[in-house]
Amino acid sequence: MRAIIGARLLASAAAQPKGKPFEISDSRLPGFVLRIQPSGVRTFYAQLGRGRRLALGKVGHLTADQARHRCELALGNVAHGREPTMGLDGATKAVTLRQFLEIDYAPWAKANRPRSASATLDRLERCFSKWYDYALTTISTAQLESWKTERLQAGCRPATVLRDLAGLSAVLSHAVRIEKLADNAMRRVEKPRLDRTPNIRFLDPEEEARLRLALDERDNRLKAARNSGNSWRLRRKHLPLQRLPHFGDHMTPAVLLSINTGLRRGELLSLRWSDVNFRQAVLSVQATSAKAGQTRHVPLNPEAIQILKNWREQHSGLEATAKVFTATTSFKTAWSGILKAAKITMFRWHDLRHHFASRLVQANVNLNTVRELLGHGSLAMTVRYAHLGPDQKREAVALLSGRRDKTPSAQDTPSGLGSGDGRVEEAPAPEYLLASARLLEPRRDSVAA
Repeated sequence: MRAIIGARLLASAAAQPKGKPFEISDSRLPGFVLRIQPSGVRTFYAQLGRGRRLALGKVGHLTADQARHRCELALGNVAHGREPTMGLDGATKAVTLRQFLEIDYAPWAKANRPRSASATLDRLERCFSKWYDYALTTISTAQLESWKTERLQAGCRPATVLRDLAGLSAVLSHAVRIEKLADNAMRRVEKPRLDRTPNIRFLDPEEEARLRLALDERDNRLKAARNSGNSWRLRRKHLPLQRLPHFGDHMTPAVLLSINTGLRRGELLSLRWSDVNFRQAVLSVQATSAKAGQTRHVPLNPEAIQILKNWREQHSGLEATAKVFTATTSFKTAWSGILKAAKITMFRWHDLRHHFASRLVQANVNLNTVRELLGHGSLAMTVRYAHLGPDQKREAVALLSGRRDKTPSAQDTPSGLGSGDGRVEEAPAPEYLLASARLLEPRRDSVAA
């Protein structure tokens, strides 16, 4: 309904409560709205844009003319890129980025994004502290584009720049949501292009064998040192330390469990014994520690079950709520030493997760199952592993050889591909199935790794 919102309309039957809420739009000032609730509450609003409005006041607290004046001020602020409430109720000074972060965004992020709030605020401090005294309304698309260009020219990776921009964009979007800002300037910034199918670092069979050997040798050294220390203690009538029947410390079970479940490091360190169901051979990653914020259940293969049983036996007496791994560090020192002993380079802890996914894809497990096991929010994150599995690309290219009029001779073929009788042999696909992957073979339909 459209009408002139004034004293006459407010007193008429057309603006009285009905069975359902309804609105009247002003015919003279576009964006000036009166909303009437069945309870009798009538409120003036300024429609700032699609899905965005500002409450101006209620009938009885403001006259129609006063509400109209406030609406004109709010719409004018939006038109000039200022926050809508500037000039209303004595708000004459624009809110700075620092003020908004401290008063509005930080408390909201800590309550609604507890896992990432601290990292986001640190990133904002590191990247945009020079802008903290700027008014929110002065942060423009041109300013953001200039910042992005400088970072890229300085050699920063596009993924890093995009992550930093996303942090500030979340702040500006929240400001728009609570009507402290008319528009998010980040929406018009051209985002850096990313390689969505990068090279995936995973272990080949020889590397995994060396890694397992390095873990065994490290455990043997630690167990020998513990036994030697206990002998020294007993000779001096001191109480011996706990025996190490299976592992030297947490590193071997942590590494092997990551290889067989694909857990993120944070998920691994947050895992509790109550999350492990030995009877059903399932491990549960709770929503509070999962990156996507959703609980997921990962089947355990025989190796993973045996690792967890041995680790629990070595730490008997723990409560069900106790953490599986009590380490609070990132394993950096010990992990670096293990990689050096195994002669493995350019391999991060997170690459154990890539190794898990790569083995599944190479075993012809469908990508959606891999996505569920990894806990990816969308299949787009999992597609990066698609090129590792059997597909039709090689077969499609091979079909071209059947269209040739002349069969190439052995000397025309790449080294190692000639059969010697004039036929072209297709090079076999690299064999990446690992020794531990044999656990996958009996249950390819219900992946256990």
